[in-house]
Amino acid sequence: MKSDIIEAFAQMAKLKNIDRDILESVIKDSFRKMMEKRYGLEANFDIVVNMEKGNIEIFLNKTVVEEVNDPALEIDVEGAKERSGEDFEPGDEYVEEIPIIDFGRRLVLNLKQNLNQKLREIEKEVTFNKYKELIGEIIVGEVYQIKPNSILLIHDHNEVHFPKSEQIAKERYKKGDTIRAIIKSIEKKSSGPPAIIVSRADEQFLFKLFELEIPEIFDGILEIKAIAREPGERAKIAVLSNDDRIDAVGACVGMKGMRIHSIVRELSNENIDVINFTDDIALYIARALAPAKLQDIYIDKEGKIAKIYADEDQKSLIIGKNGQNIKLASKLTGYQIDVVRETEKEDTEQEVNTEVQDEK
Repeated sequence: MKSDIIEAFAQMAKLKNIDRDILESVIKDSFRKMMEKRYGLEANFDIVVNMEKGNIEIFLNKTVVEEVNDPALEIDVEGAKERSGEDFEPGDEYVEEIPIIDFGRRLVLNLKQNLNQKLREIEKEVTFNKYKELIGEIIVGEVYQIKPNSILLIHDHNEVHFPKSEQIAKERYKKGDTIRAIIKSIEKKSSGPPAIIVSRADEQFLFKLFELEIPEIFDGILEIKAIAREPGERAKIAVLSNDDRIDAVGACVGMKGMRIHSIVRELSNENIDVINFTDDIALYIARALAPAKLQDIYIDKEGKIAKIYADEDQKSLIIGKNGQNIKLASKLTGYQIDVVRETEKEDTEQEVNTEVQDEK
């Protein structure tokens, strides 16, 4: 039994990511409860845990008396001498080491179960706190199980969930692949380890890729003001330079497009439009709708609506494939963007002309 409990303790002491002081405290607390169960709450004892050697020593302290009234706290002179071979006088302190084997197999097994349960709770808390601090950061995980609606990754010996809704639709994965993804959230569960959720479809993933690839963003010289994505298909990102000497778009694209191309490759050739942010909302919307060329823009700031006037040959560019361009531009700018048809424009002009004639 002694070897069993020492072996269990030695395994616990070797576990990573658990603070040594916390582990020592848990072990002492478990043994303290075992001592109180056997000797009573009033018993005077010391528990010494040697984290280096993996040893546990328990010492029961008693006062030497002529006549014992409380066996849990006192021992007579003859008894103390018989057990230790030393001479004692009333009032002396007698210290007796309690072998773990003396507690009996059932009590030792209960102790081991208690220790294991507490250890699992500590591991869960350590894991939760670790990944809570990593929310919004990119990690690299290895695929170890593929399910219909999610993929399970292993990161630093922890299970990470990669839901289908957070994947780039056209990407395909196989067991053993390494995947870069951003930690999106972590939730505590009533049983089992915390649920760690990662994403490659989240806009924050694109933000972190830009931050990693473009030093000026990491240093705060360039600022990402807004992002809109159709993961794996197209994205728009608005950037602002805090240094007049640096062109925001040029810095993001890089020499011969090297910076932006590395991000595009990471995102399975997602088409990324980088535009200069501006407080001029009409100009901002025009830039967001590029490469389309506009004739005019009517802005309703209160209703956050923009009406776009453009030649017929530009309207397909404004809308884009499957409506992607206008949808992403709307999301990027925060404005509902409506393309005015030629008949609507003529009706508007007629209304204006009628109003002018009435005034005359």
